[in-house]
Order: sequence, then structure tokens, then C-alpha cells
Amino acid sequence: MTMQAQLEQFTTGRGFIAALDQSGGSTPKALENYGIGADRYVDEQQMIDLIHAMRTRIITSPEFDNSRIIGAILFEGTMESSIEGMLTADFLWERKRIIPFLKIDVGLEMETDGISLMKPIPQIDTRLQHASQRNIFGTKMRSVIHDAIPDSVAAVVDQQFELASRIRDHGLVPIVEPEVAIDSPRKAECEDLLRTALVRHLDTLEEGREVALKLTLPEQDGLYDELVMHPNTIRVTALSGGYARDEACRRLARNRGMVASFSRALAEDLSESMSDAEFDLTLGRSIVAIHTASV
Repeated sequence: MTMQAQLEQFTTGRGFIAALDQSGGSTPKALENYGIGADRYVDEQQMIDLIHAMRTRIITSPEFDNSRIIGAILFEGTMESSIEGMLTADFLWERKRIIPFLKIDVGLEMETDGISLMKPIPQIDTRLQHASQRNIFGTKMRSVIHDAIPDSVAAVVDQQFELASRIRDHGLVPIVEPEVAIDSPRKAECEDLLRTALVRHLDTLEEGREVALKLTLPEQDGLYDELVMHPNTIRVTALSGGYARDEACRRLARNRGMVASFSRALAEDLSESMSDAEFDLTLGRSIVAIHTASV
């Protein structure tokens, strides 16, 4: 019953996905933007504790609710951590009615032939089984396209859908994320190749194997309309990709049917030093702006 309610919310909910899944190399930058410098932690565990405190403050804010937020993407360490005595995924759904997703990839390979594929994921089936036991609804995995090389773009999409199939085997819903780098000198050409490759794979999916997509906001407005309408697409979400929130929201609003799945753009103006009232007000303004662009 819970899975069905979450699927319905993910498919039809009028809101966006909050990406709270900074990990590895992105965590120090996220903490720095929040006002916490590297001098505040001496090892990885302290860093993880600080980023979890930041995420907890966001999630427990009264502004962070399902009136505008459909789901939240978590880092594995966040999934294993607790908020007010409950595992984070359980807190999100039981207290906030926000769907929990898990970032499943473990980072990128070095760029080769214009792409960065995902690194092999150790013990992938064990990790997926554990995510299901932790009441995770779906997963997200990221690779990056830097240049418009047809065979390379196809390789990124092939890898994404191969992993999506294994995720589906565990009863989880995959969010396929082949990001196009916003600084690519041939970004529009990359996006044309990506759309073609995605449609080719979507056309082959059987009933019950549908996927969601997370894509860089395109140069051509409406480029991904075909993906939004495809019967094997559950939802098409947009990553901010390094655009500032105002620019990301402007681009998103011009692409009907796509909803935000923003990370940096969501937390852009937040600071540890804010009072709770200031924090909630600033977060609320960000959530309203992103929600408005999404719907």
C-alpha cells in the first residue's frame, strides 16, 4: 500500500524532488557554502556528521513538507542516520509524506572520449536489498556527458539502463541521470544525441519496468517533451547542474512537464549562522521559487 501511494505521488504530485545527496568530493563545497569551513572537521566522519546536521535542519523545517516537495534524494550515510529517533527515510515518509530516494552510484570514472561513466558499484545487489529494507522507494545514479560523441553518449545511456534494470529487479524505482555538463562546448548537440538514445531504450522497456529521468535543463526549450510524454517514463526531473537558482528556475519554467530535482539551487542561500526563523524564511522562499517553476 505504501509503495503504491508513493508511486502515485511521484507520478502525479504537483511539486519537486529535493536532492540532499551530496557525497564525497561535493560535501566540502556544500558545507563551505553553508558557512562551515574545513577547519571544523578533521576526518570524514566529522564531515558526515556536519552535513547530516545541515540536512536534518532542512528536513525538519516546517517549510519542508509535501505541499511543495514530492520526494527527497538521500546519500547512503543519511539513509543510515536518524532524525528525531527515526531512520531518515521513515521520518520523511511517516512524518512528512515525502518519498525517500537513495543515491546509489559511488562516483565517476575519469573522463574518457567525452564522457564520465559511473564507477563499478561494489556489492550492488546487497546494497539494493538493504535500501529496500530501509524503506527506500527508488534510487538515483549519475554519469556525465561532456561532448557530443554519438558512441560515447550511447555508452552512458546503455550503462544507466543496465543498472536501472537491476534496480527494478529489487522492486525499486530508478531515476536515470545522464547529466550533460553545462559548460560543454556542444551542449545542444549532446542533448540531441541523449534524447535519441533515451527514446531508443524507453521503447524497449516492458510493463512494470518504467523509469524516471533526471536531465540537465536543455538549450532548446521543450526538447524533452517526447520523454515527458513517453508511456515508459514515470517522471522527468531537472537537475540545476551548476546554474544559480534564478537561472535554473527560469529554464525549468520554459520546459513544461519537467519538475526540479535541485541540490545546490535549493540550499543556495542557507547558512549555519542563521536563526531558525531566518533559516525557515530563506528555505521557504527557495522552495516556493522552485515549486513555482516546477508546476
